[in-house]
Amino acid sequence: MAVGAKVKDYFHTVYQPGERVLIQKIDFFILTFCCLSYFVNYLDRSNLNNAYVSGMKDDLGFVGDQLTQINTCFTVGYVVGQIPSNLSLHYVKPRIWFPLMMVLWGGLTMVTASVHSPQSIMAIRFFQGICEASTFVGTHYILGAWYTERELGKRSGIFTSSGLAGTMIGGFIQTGLNKGLDGRGGLTGWRWLFIIDGLITMPVALYGFIFFPDTPQTTTAFYLSEEEKELARSRIPKATEEGQSPMTLAFAKKVLTSWYWWGFVMLWVIAGETESFSSNALLALYMQKHPVNKYTKAQLNDYPTGVPAVGIVSTLFWATLTDFLGGKRYLIGYWIGLTGIATSVMILVASQHPTSSTSTSVVFAAYYWAGSVYACQATFFAWCNDAMRYEQSVFRGVVLAGMNLGNNAVNAWWILIFYGASRAPWFVRGMWAMIGCSIALIIWSAGLSYMARKHRGPRPVEEAEIHEAMPQKAEDGNRYS
Repeated sequence: MAVGAKVKDYFHTVYQPGERVLIQKIDFFILTFCCLSYFVNYLDRSNLNNAYVSGMKDDLGFVGDQLTQINTCFTVGYVVGQIPSNLSLHYVKPRIWFPLMMVLWGGLTMVTASVHSPQSIMAIRFFQGICEASTFVGTHYILGAWYTERELGKRSGIFTSSGLAGTMIGGFIQTGLNKGLDGRGGLTGWRWLFIIDGLITMPVALYGFIFFPDTPQTTTAFYLSEEEKELARSRIPKATEEGQSPMTLAFAKKVLTSWYWWGFVMLWVIAGETESFSSNALLALYMQKHPVNKYTKAQLNDYPTGVPAVGIVSTLFWATLTDFLGGKRYLIGYWIGLTGIATSVMILVASQHPTSSTSTSVVFAAYYWAGSVYACQATFFAWCNDAMRYEQSVFRGVVLAGMNLGNNAVNAWWILIFYGASRAPWFVRGMWAMIGCSIALIIWSAGLSYMARKHRGPRPVEEAEIHEAMPQKAEDGNRYS
C-alpha cells in the first residue's frame, strides 16, 4: 500500500453504529482517570529526588548512597506488589482497587513530611511501592481490555506521557514551594511538597471510584447504555479459557512455560534498565556535583524537567508511528538501543575533560536525548497486549505484571551497583552497563519480533470477523482513535 493511501486509511475509518460515541466515552472516562492517577503517581515518586536537592539531604543528614537505598526500598515494595495487584483485578472491581491504592499511597506521601531520618523514609517508601504497583501494569491491562489493536498504541502513549508530565511538573512545583511556602507553619519547602502531593491524590481517587468503568465484561457504568456495553464486548475478541482460576498449579505452569512470559518479561528487564539515566535523576545528581558550576535550587529542579519533556514527545511519536505501521512495536527497541549507546559514549568522552564548558553542554545534550527512551514504556506494553489479545485475560494481566516485576527486581540491585549517588557526577560504570543493555535490547527485540510473527498465525476470531458479526449499518467519519 502506498504511503499516501496508508495515511488516508489511518485517519479515516468506518464505524459501526454507536461505535464513535462509545470510543469517545471510554476515552474520556478511562483516560482521564488513568492519566490523572499516573500523573500523581509519578509526582509522588519524583518528589523524593526534588526534595533531596532542595534541602532534605542536609536537613536529614543523608550520607553515602542512602538516597539510592531509599529508591531500592521503593523498588522492592513495587516488585512485591506487581502480580498480587493485577491478580486482585480478577477478584476486586478496578473502580474499587485503583482508588483504594491511591488513597493509601497518598496518605503515605503526606506522612513523609513528618520524617526526621532517612531510615524512616525507607520504611515508608517500601509500603508506598506496594500501593503504587497497581497503577502502571493495571492500566495497561485495562487498556488492552477495551481497545482494539489499531487504537491501543496511542492510548498507551497518552497514559505513559501523563506520568512523565508528573515528573516534569514536580520540579516546577518544588521551585514554587521553595519560594512561596518555605518556612510557612514551621515547615521547609520540601516538607510542603510531600503534603501537597498527597492531597492532590485524594480527589482523583474519588473520581475513579464514581466514574471508572471497570472492564467490558463487568462494567456497570451509568453513562453506558446496554447497547454500548454489548458493543464494547463485541469489539474485543473473546479470549480462551476465561473460566480458569489463576490460583492453581496448572495456571502457574501455563504462565511459566509460555514464550509470552519469558519473551516479554526479559524484554522489559532489559529495556527498563535503558531508562536508568532518567529514572535515577542522573542529570540532577550531575548538576549537584558538577566539578565547576554551582547551580541554584531552582536550576536543580527546573533544568532536569527537559528530560521528561523529551520523553513525552518521543512517547507520543513512537506510539502513533507504530500504530500507523500496523503494530510494529519492535522498531522502538532499535531506536532505544542506538540512543543508549550514543548517549553513554557522549558522557564517557565528556568525563575526560570534566572542567570544559563543552563537556557540560555534551552531558546536558546526552541526558536530554536519553529522555527519548521513555517511549519504550507505552510501546512495549502495547506490544504485549497486541500479542496476547486472544489469550485469557488474567493470563495477559499476569504477564504484564511480570514484565514490571522482572525489571524492578533487577533494578533494585542494579542501581546500587551502577548508579549510586556517590558515583556522581560521571557514573562511568553505569555508562558501560548502559552500552551493554542497549546492545542486548537490539538483539532481544529482533528475536522477539520473530517469535511474535511466528506464533501470530491463524486465530480463532480475527478482528475483521468481529466487525462482520456486528450490525452492518456503518457510520463513516474521521478516525477518532
